[in-house]
Amino acid sequence: MNWIPGMKHVVSAFFWTLILTFPAVNAISQIHQGENLKMNFIPIQPGDTPAEILEKASHIVPSQRQFEWQEMEFIAFTHFGMNTFSNREWGEGTDAPALFNPDDFDADQWARVIHDAGMKMIILTARHHDGFCLWPSRWTDYSVLKSNWRNGKGDVVKEVSDACHKYGLKFGIYLSPWDRHEPFYGNSPRYNEFFRNQLRELLTNYGKISEVWFDGACGEGANGKKQVYDWPSYYHVIRDLQPDAVIAIMGPDVRWVGTESGTGRETEWSVLPDVVGNTDSIAASSQQIPMDSAFIPRNFMDQDLGGRDKIMKANNLFWYPAETDVSIRPGWFYHPEEDSLVKSPERLVDIYFSSVGMNSVLLLNIPPNKHGRIQDQDVKSLAGMRKILDETFRNDLVLAAGSRSSKNAYEYSLGFPQRFNVALLQEEITQGQRIEKFRIEYLDGKEWKVCASGTTVGYKRLLRFKEVSATEIRLVIESSRGTAIIKSFGVYHMEMKNQE
Repeated sequence: MNWIPGMKHVVSAFFWTLILTFPAVNAISQIHQGENLKMNFIPIQPGDTPAEILEKASHIVPSQRQFEWQEMEFIAFTHFGMNTFSNREWGEGTDAPALFNPDDFDADQWARVIHDAGMKMIILTARHHDGFCLWPSRWTDYSVLKSNWRNGKGDVVKEVSDACHKYGLKFGIYLSPWDRHEPFYGNSPRYNEFFRNQLRELLTNYGKISEVWFDGACGEGANGKKQVYDWPSYYHVIRDLQPDAVIAIMGPDVRWVGTESGTGRETEWSVLPDVVGNTDSIAASSQQIPMDSAFIPRNFMDQDLGGRDKIMKANNLFWYPAETDVSIRPGWFYHPEEDSLVKSPERLVDIYFSSVGMNSVLLLNIPPNKHGRIQDQDVKSLAGMRKILDETFRNDLVLAAGSRSSKNAYEYSLGFPQRFNVALLQEEITQGQRIEKFRIEYLDGKEWKVCASGTTVGYKRLLRFKEVSATEIRLVIESSRGTAIIKSFGVYHMEMKNQE
């Protein structure tokens, strides 16, 4: 082929002609009559061959809400509440409301710092396990309404929501299913209705909500019984009031990566087997999103969640991407004794590469202090991280390169020898996740040598490697589920410094 200058998004006509149109599946077509068959759920039929299963897996794509969530890449958690003032991680729900009293609360400062760090959303702990509500809920006496802050007329949720909208950030809420304050926790029907009522308040009064975050913490109630959460009814409330919001962690849109270290998997599939249960219950469901009724809340912990051996045994396949959470400090809430333990800019960059760079969304916790502001040490570290990332990704050496492609490789001529030690690779996930193995090579004289390699790609894969200098480089797709569709490929130079 002839050289094509300035080609950034490398998807050749040759590759597009090989994309297969997925055949209709009876169980799905009954649910989605007339809709595009590229969807985020497909059942496996008993007679499907391995080739047919791979073909199905290659055509599963994110829902619109999942895709918009994935595009954010980097978002913020803000753990703030009664624990901030009691200097604990898990309160018991017995602290007096008067203890909550930030004297310099500034949601604008939160949003400005988080925006400047390059994050795209704030998820606020509207209520943690202690049950104290950061909004004046009509369903409990344990809220800011009973505090001295703003003379009992304050609303943290509103101020943070308003600040997000001002700075162009999306807004999400964390609402703990576990409530250690309410005495009827453990009376499952009564508590579930209480929880839905508080959920309705948060989803009705604070504008657009982009993510609702549930963890699975579940304790024993005052009656000595474990609370049984009615997850499908919670999902129904969210779909009704905020249909564009993803439901995360104990929900059907986004899953927990499995650790709180900020490190994802080397092989991270977004297409997973058997996330939902009985397919018959999907067809019979009257919910807006039929898969919600069959979703089984649980954690996915294996290192390989969606490899070929996994999907060959599946009853169904589902697009279920990972979110990687970690705190900028050792704890999730602010503790003054941890001011010297804030993660350095270099450590945050490591985390970025091992989360965003491993087909995940990074949820970085930044806990405001007792005054109601993000601490100076945290601000400084975030700014340093942003500076390193901006400098690294400012100059894509491939952007102006000539390129050519063959069946499994893309070659680039950089024009003259250039140094690089970082690579970025993205699949066009609106067409599916397909790459199973790849390598990046550079021409050293007359010999092609490998400088980096990996397995899955998905939305984004970032790699750091020993610095090389070359004029010619190439991306080789070694294995994929059907035709790999590359959205972008770039190489960069990062100034390496001593890291923690």
